[in-house]
Amino acid sequence: MYTLLIMSGIIIKYKNVNYKIVLIGAGNVATQLSFTLQKAGHTIVQVYSKHPSSAIALSKSLKCAYTDSLKAIDKTADIYIIAVKDDAIAEVAKQLNLKDKIVVHTSGSVELNVLKPVTKNYGVFYPLQTFSKTNKINFKGVPVCLEAGNIATLNTLVSLAGSISNNVQKINSEQRRIIHLAAVFACNFSNHLYAIAENILIYNDLSLDILKPLIEETAKKIKYASPSKVQTGPAIRNDKRTMDNHLKMLKYNNSYQQLYKLLSKSIIDLNKQKKQ
Repeated sequence: MYTLLIMSGIIIKYKNVNYKIVLIGAGNVATQLSFTLQKAGHTIVQVYSKHPSSAIALSKSLKCAYTDSLKAIDKTADIYIIAVKDDAIAEVAKQLNLKDKIVVHTSGSVELNVLKPVTKNYGVFYPLQTFSKTNKINFKGVPVCLEAGNIATLNTLVSLAGSISNNVQKINSEQRRIIHLAAVFACNFSNHLYAIAENILIYNDLSLDILKPLIEETAKKIKYASPSKVQTGPAIRNDKRTMDNHLKMLKYNNSYQQLYKLLSKSIIDLNKQKKQ
């Protein structure tokens, strides 16, 4: 059976294949990815984690084998997905002996060639989404960014990605690093600002619930407009009196004050650039 998939604006035809997969890692990405791949018809034959309890817990959910030793990795799978911390990928890869098997990592910031010493069939399978172990993700709309050392490996990764997502894109290492950097601002920093907002409210005996409709509406706006074009607030209006009052209200936390100043200045500077 063949399926049509839009990849980087081009409609391609690929064959549906059910792959045998080993997950190297048992964290947030590995957990959600393994559940999704299994649901799509692929076989998770083994889960590895250096933490036995994590490997056991995930393997029980998947009903597959587990190991806490890289020397005991199952050699019969088709694809090996390394989903560990970015700074651990190279070290894990060095310990793998998988000959010509397909080996990929899931990082947004680690280059493709880190896997070159492991096998000639190496690649990147980067799902661009924020993950936690408990929140189920609908992968159909999640961009899956692919890169590979050769065409045959890329074709296999396209087949694998296309089985779980309708948004598959071929992205090189430099593009992926840029996307990851932008994602840190859009996701990680934004979430941190939510945490600060919650702390400010709690400090004043209020609940984050009051802000949730505002947060949801703000996120919706980028579906139809550039974020810079829908910016609101005292900084974009250059409302110095309000900003000064806010800074006084934050006198109990110097870090929050400094962050408020930096972000307000950034909004003002970006607005000036737009007008030039």
